Amino acid sequence: MRAWFRITAVGVVAAVMMLALGSSPSMAQSRAHVYLLRGLLNIFSLGMDTLAAELNKRGVYATVHNHTEWQGLANQAAANYKAGKEGPIIIIGHSLGADAAMEMANYLGARGVPVALVVPFDGTQSLSAGKNVQRVLNLTQRDYAYMRRGAGFQGTLTNVDVRSDPNIDHLNIDKSPRLHGRVISEVLAVVGGHRMAAPDAPKPASVRAPAASGETDGAKASPSGEGSAKPEATPAAPAAPTAPAAPATPAKSGDGAMNSTAPMRPVADSGTPIIALPETRGAPASSAAPATPPRKPIVAAPHPVTASQIAE
Repeated sequence: MRAWFRITAVGVVAAVMMLALGSSPSMAQSRAHVYLLRGLLNIFSLGMDTLAAELNKRGVYATVHNHTEWQGLANQAAANYKAGKEGPIIIIGHSLGADAAMEMANYLGARGVPVALVVPFDGTQSLSAGKNVQRVLNLTQRDYAYMRRGAGFQGTLTNVDVRSDPNIDHLNIDKSPRLHGRVISEVLAVVGGHRMAAPDAPKPASVRAPAASGETDGAKASPSGEGSAKPEATPAAPAAPTAPAAPATPAKSGDGAMNSTAPMRPVADSGTPIIALPETRGAPASSAAPATPPRKPIVAAPHPVTASQIAE
């Protein structure tokens, strides 16, 4: 009896310990969080919204904020990380938001919170990365906005200068699909399994195709035809009316380009076809024809005079 009681007590204690360990924050799966910071006035950095939507679509929790909120966001991120609710932490920003992203990462470092990835989009100054930052991917078109390695930094830092791309400037660098693709790849490599449940995509409206021969509503009909209605014959679509033939272009009376048999010269660089001038035959049509000179009357040549006629 005592042995049975001891076994039962040990089982109850083990179950309680397992439940306690399973419910502790350190054992729970933390969720990655991507903070995206807009620049001035929240109107010049809308590429951050597009990037956040793309990340959320892939199951990565991403939120968009104004760059002035970075310190409050850092305090909340530090509390969530230490509670085991949040991590890894990724910070992305554009313009003044890029500066705030670097400042937020260093602020978290002072509180002992690691930052997995920082992506500044064309910041306004050169800042250093702290030892708590694992990777910096700086996308810029300004050599004075290159990011630097700070004291104790042991991560990787890459400055990507996009000045050679004429299609990118400060106001649209945050909206570049090419750069978005690279950033998404970097984020997914860092996040791993720390994702949220991907939202269900809206299902497209179903379109019922006409049933094939011998089938109705996707179910095969019996050979005898019992228990299933025969599909009605689909009426043939009326033939489309034939467009009347275009009338033949009348030929010009002269020898112009429309009825000329000479081949046309190639198209010019400006895209305008070069049409040869019509050939000129006789006097121009606009000039009056010269008066025909009067013809001299034809006089019959006299008959030759013979010697007998002279004698007479």
